[in-house]
Amino acid sequence: MSRRWIAVSAAIILAFTLAVMAAAPKAEPASAAAEEAAAYALIEAETGRLLFAKNADTLLPMASTTKIMTALVTLQNSSPDELVRVPDEAVGVEGSSVYLQRGESMTVRDLLYGLMLASGNDAAVALAVHVGGSVTGFVEMMNAKAAELGLAATRFVTPNGLDAEGHRTTAYELCLIAREAMKNADFREMVSTKYYRTESGACARTFKNKNALLWDYEGAFGVKTGYTSGAGRCLVYGAEREGMELIGCVLNCRPMFEAASRMMDEAFDEYEKIGVVPAGQPAGKTYIREGAENVLEVSSKSSIIAVMRKGERLRLTTRVDLPEYVEAPVSRGQTVGRLSVYDGDELVGETELVAEKTVPKTDLGFWWRLLASLFAA
Repeated sequence: MSRRWIAVSAAIILAFTLAVMAAAPKAEPASAAAEEAAAYALIEAETGRLLFAKNADTLLPMASTTKIMTALVTLQNSSPDELVRVPDEAVGVEGSSVYLQRGESMTVRDLLYGLMLASGNDAAVALAVHVGGSVTGFVEMMNAKAAELGLAATRFVTPNGLDAEGHRTTAYELCLIAREAMKNADFREMVSTKYYRTESGACARTFKNKNALLWDYEGAFGVKTGYTSGAGRCLVYGAEREGMELIGCVLNCRPMFEAASRMMDEAFDEYEKIGVVPAGQPAGKTYIREGAENVLEVSSKSSIIAVMRKGERLRLTTRVDLPEYVEAPVSRGQTVGRLSVYDGDELVGETELVAEKTVPKTDLGFWWRLLASLFAA
């Protein structure tokens, strides 16, 4: 058996085992949902698969859904217990407000709840100045985070989403921003909270979440409403049922809550998540050079999940990338290759392939230790 056959045989075997698995769905319009939206997108949160889309890559203003990024950048660059002294530029900001008073001090946490529940434009400015040194400095941080996430279309000009030339994103990229933000436990707790009462500031404030889905839709967990005259009614939303989380966005959509509900109903009814490759699944072998053993078995480091239409079974193909040999020593869990699963030319998921055991190098010390163990026996 050649070394090359050992390296590629895993790909052949694994492809056969996946022959009856489901392929990832292609994005398509949502029937009878979001008809009035200028654009929409709906993704499955764990895999990021795009399920429904209309004008999902069209550049549009996004109003206060901007504040998802404002909150994320704040949480990643400050502590919730930090005190923020309200700057002059945060007082009397137009639009929705938590009515900050000049010179009062509030915690980052309380301002974030005011930002995400009451959609306080003044809270956004106060946080921006505190974290970024100035509104301009903070906006630069927002755009840097967007670039880090690979968002080519998104550009921020304000931290609150008030209409401004060049302030735009897409429905799809807003879903990706929300997906990243929902990985933060503090953010997830905030956007799923219905009511919040502050414990800092010049006066007590009670915020009610503007997202009606938290009351009206089973499994809803957020995320953010928005409205300006230039952007129209906008909503980034999400819900979880039976282990599947959805994150969606509608831009410039008058019946935004109804559209979001119908779209999620369709997705939960039509799609399901399946495990394609479990973590720890054996996935092939390769040779070890100058090792105490000649052959190294490898397995998947993490699982690969696919999203499919219920009842649909299609053929997936896999690719296992392993070198013809690895150099000893090898540690258990060491990355030695990669396994990828495809639906046609589209990547469904991938995971690292790791060594199943530790294999020492066969140097002089190894042979002495081996001889000593034999005599000791």
